[in-house]
Amino acid sequence: MSDSKDSDKDNKMPIRIGVKAYLALIIAILFFSGLFFNVNGMKWLGAFDFTTLGGSFGTMQHPEKNTFVGEGGISAKAGFLFALSLVPTVMLALGLLEIFTHYGAIRAAHKLLTPLLKPVLGIPGLTGLALITDLQSTDAGAALTKELYDNKEIRKKDLIIMGAWQYSGAGLINNYFAIGSAMFAWLIVPVVIPLILMFVMKFVGAVFVRIVLNTFYKKDFTDE
Repeated sequence: MSDSKDSDKDNKMPIRIGVKAYLALIIAILFFSGLFFNVNGMKWLGAFDFTTLGGSFGTMQHPEKNTFVGEGGISAKAGFLFALSLVPTVMLALGLLEIFTHYGAIRAAHKLLTPLLKPVLGIPGLTGLALITDLQSTDAGAALTKELYDNKEIRKKDLIIMGAWQYSGAGLINNYFAIGSAMFAWLIVPVVIPLILMFVMKFVGAVFVRIVLNTFYKKDFTDE
């Protein structure tokens, strides 16, 4: 399975990457991956987790009354205000990405993750942080992906494959432990098994999309 053309960006990344860049990448992965979220016996690690800093919605004892626009206020306006409430989280992710980029995290991710992502998904390693961010926040992952595309660091085909990976089980870690936890009592397998299976299926879905793009829609990307 081969792509029509490799991105020119692959050849423009610096070969020499210092310790500072790798350290920035490690911190970024730990921050966005959810590994620090709700660690048993070390709750203080949550202070260094993206989901914790992004905050969460409280519970609503009376959903019909506790809306953005007051009692009986379920409308298009409520949807707009809900979308507006996501802006701080996306801004936080983009701001932190700029800091990690400044210290070379993107270059380190490109060098380390390209040998994995290029053969499997056909996308460059610099997309790794966007994929990792998606595990906790759908909106932040999408924003980082858009920024890579707007800066012409990825091709349109890369964008579609990344979208397929992110769309399948979006916000996987956050949603699994926040919403899926209601089903934990009925699981007949360890809790981590369904999580691993969903993570693997994200790759399966993205690989399927890659195959389709390289066969049925191959002509649509001949100019890339």
